[in-house]
Amino acid sequence: MVSFDEQKLLSAFDCIYSRRDEIEAMADDACSHGISNILLSSSGGSQAMLDPFAYLIDAYSSLPVRSVLSAELVLRGCRMLDGRSLAIMSSKSGDTAETVAAAHWLKERGCRIFSIVGRPCSALGEVSDWCFVYEDGRPQELVAYLFLGCILQKLGSFARYDAFAYELSALGSALNSVRRQFDGRAAEYCRLYHGEPYHIWVASGDLWPVCYAYAMCVLEESQWIRTKSVSSPEFFHGTFELLEPGVPLTLLVGEGPTRPLDERVRRFAQTYTDKLTVIDTAEFELPGISGEFRPLLGPIIMNAALQRISKNMEYETGHPLDYRRYYRKVEY
Repeated sequence: MVSFDEQKLLSAFDCIYSRRDEIEAMADDACSHGISNILLSSSGGSQAMLDPFAYLIDAYSSLPVRSVLSAELVLRGCRMLDGRSLAIMSSKSGDTAETVAAAHWLKERGCRIFSIVGRPCSALGEVSDWCFVYEDGRPQELVAYLFLGCILQKLGSFARYDAFAYELSALGSALNSVRRQFDGRAAEYCRLYHGEPYHIWVASGDLWPVCYAYAMCVLEESQWIRTKSVSSPEFFHGTFELLEPGVPLTLLVGEGPTRPLDERVRRFAQTYTDKLTVIDTAEFELPGISGEFRPLLGPIIMNAALQRISKNMEYETGHPLDYRRYYRKVEY
């Protein structure tokens, strides 16, 4: 397997899970102040990482939740906010300009902030009420699962949180299993399609943010591959007219309530392109994770599989995943 260090990945997982008590203590403190609603606000891939958690919150509670990009938040505002609003923010660098500006904007309006940051002593961390610094820890979604799961439990909406959090202890090994299961398909996918001029990527529900982020942050930003991402329900309102033999379509299928929307895309694409790839979380074995909680973990399962496309695509194209022309290189 190209660029696969199983022990490093397990250690990265343990860097976060071993601090479960710390994350839950922050959640307890946040609940002690009262929570009237939750805002998910960041930029780029960090926003896409947070967006699936709106589905988690909706699935278990009636707590109002909104997702607003930080750059838009400071310009158009958010009438939902009040003195008991909790904002969840994320930034790998901790200094993403739009996210930091939004954090200051939120604090001026009395909102409390929990941030997930990759580096200590960051601008976002300094303005946050609670900040979890994950550094070498991965995946950062694990922080949100523990923090928000604990909050939902404290609010009386997720009685099975303790069982869920316990099963998460097996997630590091389970995700490595997913990577091993999918790597052969990922290598073949990249061998066949790395030179294609145009890709279509489709998903729905809590996998739609994963699809959008992968197309934008990996295929476009990191590999300069022209990619159109569209949600499964919207696929039939425009993009499907561009599907024909020779056009690669990659469909991400989850185990949640919107699965029938993905199946509809699958049926159509099977007829009109000879380059259909379906990645279905239901096909992956997850040792240590019960069927009860699998539907909650779709985004993190899919991301583990997609990491193998990233590593194999880098190998096929010879284009390093960390090479940029413009991002943090020029003024924009």
